[in-house]
Amino acid sequence: MTMHEHRVVLVTGSTQGIGKAAILELAKIDFSVIVNGASTQNLPQDYFNTLKEIYGNNLDERFLYIQADISKKADRQKLLEKTKNKFGRIDVLVNNAGVAPKVRQDILKASEESYDRVLAVNLKGPFFLSQIFSNWMIELKTSLNDEYSPYIINISSINRYTSSTNRGEYCISKAGIHMMTKLYADRLAEYGIPVFEISPGIIETAMTEKVHLKYDKLIEGGFTPINRWGKPLDIAKPIIAIVNGLLPFSTGTVIDIDGGFHLHRL
Repeated sequence: MTMHEHRVVLVTGSTQGIGKAAILELAKIDFSVIVNGASTQNLPQDYFNTLKEIYGNNLDERFLYIQADISKKADRQKLLEKTKNKFGRIDVLVNNAGVAPKVRQDILKASEESYDRVLAVNLKGPFFLSQIFSNWMIELKTSLNDEYSPYIINISSINRYTSSTNRGEYCISKAGIHMMTKLYADRLAEYGIPVFEISPGIIETAMTEKVHLKYDKLIEGGFTPINRWGKPLDIAKPIIAIVNGLLPFSTGTVIDIDGGFHLHRL
């Protein structure tokens, strides 16, 4: 297996929204990128064209798209094997893929089917994907030593601590990601592999589209100190800071990107 000369990042759930913004910003700073989606068979043409503008004639060697559902063991293994076969290395894993309940239901009426689906994608998938990629990172760290500085970055949510009783399964999954960050940060510190958590607030994506009017009113009423919607780029920028080594004495750190929502205000 030939090792790729550029740093390589896998961002799960990166066909749109936060994941897409992260991929494009990472590509701009010379990462080779692995885009992943569960239901998207082929990357949208405009997305492909943007990557082409960044990489030019080197697109084929710098970019890989893998359709895979991280809730499935076989698909997680496919992500690992295809990354190994194409690049021979992984420098950054961004656990971004996530789903909301198909139907928002009060926790007194929520179904087990919805709970199982949301937890499988939002928590079980990232937990075991991190497991298999961590073990590979440890192998690479042993062979490459100081030349190799890998990272794991988990995308959680303000719902890791904020109750939304009509989507309890989502809240539980993000609270789980918060603990997962601590666990992996603790376990991987001896190998020099930092683990970070980025906690987004209200971000303008497809997931928040259905409740856009609700959040418009909240934001207009001073819901957050920084009085605007968050953008996917707001989440991509701290990822860039992390992978550029700007937080060298940190692991297990939560970075709140939420317009100040986490502040307790009177």
